[in-house]
Amino acid sequence: MLTPVEQIAFLALVALCGLVAAHGFSLIFRTVRTGQAALRTDHLVGRVVKALVDIGLQKPIFKARPVVSVFHAFIFFGFTFYLLVNIADVLEGFVPGFTTVGAGGLLDWFNLFADLFSALVLTGMVFFLLRRFVGRPKVFEFNKGVLLHPKVARGGVKRDSLIVGVFILFHVGGRFTGSALHLAMMGHGDPWLPLASLYAQALSGLSPEAMELGAHVSWWLAMGLIVLFLPYFPFSKHIHLMIAPVNLILERRTARGQLDAVANAANPGAGHMNELAWPNILHSYACIMCTRCHEVCPAHNAGTPLSPSALEINKRYAINQDRGGYAGGQGTPGLVGSVISEDAVWCCTTCYACVRVCPVGNEPMRDIVEMRRRLTFEAKMPDELAAALRNLDEQGNSFGESNRKRSRWTKELPFPVKDAEAEPVKYLWFVGDFASFNANCQGTTRKVAQVLNAAGVDFGIMAKSENSAGNDARRVGEEGLFDSLADKNIEALAKCQFEEIITTDPHTYNTLKNEYPAKGATYKVTHYSEFLLKLIQSGEIQLKKKLNRKATYHDPCYLGRYNGVFDAPRKVMELCGVNVVEMPRNRENSFCCGAGGGRVWMKDHEDTTQRPSVNRILEAVGLGVNAFTVACPKDMTMFADSVKTAGQEGKMEVVDLIDYVLEAMDLAPAAGNAPAEAATQPVA
Repeated sequence: MLTPVEQIAFLALVALCGLVAAHGFSLIFRTVRTGQAALRTDHLVGRVVKALVDIGLQKPIFKARPVVSVFHAFIFFGFTFYLLVNIADVLEGFVPGFTTVGAGGLLDWFNLFADLFSALVLTGMVFFLLRRFVGRPKVFEFNKGVLLHPKVARGGVKRDSLIVGVFILFHVGGRFTGSALHLAMMGHGDPWLPLASLYAQALSGLSPEAMELGAHVSWWLAMGLIVLFLPYFPFSKHIHLMIAPVNLILERRTARGQLDAVANAANPGAGHMNELAWPNILHSYACIMCTRCHEVCPAHNAGTPLSPSALEINKRYAINQDRGGYAGGQGTPGLVGSVISEDAVWCCTTCYACVRVCPVGNEPMRDIVEMRRRLTFEAKMPDELAAALRNLDEQGNSFGESNRKRSRWTKELPFPVKDAEAEPVKYLWFVGDFASFNANCQGTTRKVAQVLNAAGVDFGIMAKSENSAGNDARRVGEEGLFDSLADKNIEALAKCQFEEIITTDPHTYNTLKNEYPAKGATYKVTHYSEFLLKLIQSGEIQLKKKLNRKATYHDPCYLGRYNGVFDAPRKVMELCGVNVVEMPRNRENSFCCGAGGGRVWMKDHEDTTQRPSVNRILEAVGLGVNAFTVACPKDMTMFADSVKTAGQEGKMEVVDLIDYVLEAMDLAPAAGNAPAEAATQPVA
């Protein structure tokens, strides 16, 4: 038990530090409230239950880095249990005769858990400190050119990590030492405190006076440090302990592939922090600075100056730099040029990997889309992107071709393709720009038509009335152009009679499925991989031979990670007799080809060390297969080019899913289906 003087000192310290900490939490609350409106409190009970279950099972943490996640679980479970331990320690300091040692009953189990969790927390913390400061893995490094807040550049993240790490070591170590000293003073161990009993043996040689003094010092190290840490807590990375659960409770419930509507049509997007939705400001405090997001980011892996991790870290440091001013509405930090560079904004492929892997539910990609909206509105964009957007606006496609040429690919087919505007069809094929105009993709497009025709499918296309679905236009921030393209397509679709839309383009699939409904246009949309599987399983497609091939499959971001279509392409391959060999990064963890988010229209960044598509081809080469399977026209474009860049021409073949079906059906490709030498549009 503490002396009366110690008790008064502790209570005074609690009052003082509590007031300072309360001010810090108040600033966080007022800062978050400056953001734009967003609905995140619907079905609140269900949200809380789901978040508690996920956090309790550490599901968000185990999305990646399994070994590291185990050590984090040590700290998480230990620190969670320490909420009870700290209450017991306060009672021990203030209530005469109170102790959990030897109390029996449930307190014996309490002691056992406290003993074991103390060891686990200390083990986990030592692991993380050694990892960050001794091992210094590459994942903690930022590429050349990544914009860092001055305090981050001067080692702010490392300093914050060290302060938090040392605090945990002394807090838990102090409590653990205190338990051992209590046992040493009693002159015996306790089977319910096995580890502390071992420690007590080492301390048994101390004098009674030294043990008594040590017990008081240990108590103050355990409890006093918590109180002293409170004022620092709201401004440290450790705030994620409180904010991350809140962040997960308030997570987005809309479809992954659906972007938020523009909050202010007169000035779209975000140029300052308070123009982001309030949950995206909250993300700044939830960030644990683990860099998992930029570890999976294709742009960061390519050597460009984009780091989703740096973006979130910079946001918090920018807010904390002017704590009272920002929360008081006296001006908010800018975004582009302050927390991320302008050229980094245009490096994003919008692949969603950073959002998916974040263990606390942050969405750096969506921040980038908001910044793109503002930059595009202000006409600040790469020249080649401006040209593509101009083509979309004037011609309805990014190639700048007359839309009258959109169906020219059908001329080499030995059968007519219906015009869905002129006659009813059961299935309307929304072909998309790349499948219609790109020379590398037209052969594949004709093969899809062949297979559908051979299966007796009643299908048609909109021909010249089709426009780009607008997925990439929206993701580069051109909201007005997206609206225009979508409205034209919705008007054209209204003139057609059909039951279902099929498409070979995952980007088109995503937009028709997830974004057109907000415009009152809801359709049944199916990707051709799902449609092919249905036709094979129903017997409408007759597979006459097994291919006996070995190949790998690349999950397109907008098909897999965005929309959860993982199994259909693989099942089609297997039914055709293809042995699917998985790449290390597959399904949810697939690695982007680099084309998304309008990157297909832009040049490589000058700092690019290796294109994402080349990285992916080399990953496949390591499997010992010679067929790289795609289910997306943009993937065909990107990877066909990268096979050459990677020096794998003649060793690795890029194969579309339809190629296996056509071959297994024992159909000869239509005339003009030889692979083209190059795309007709530059790619990233």
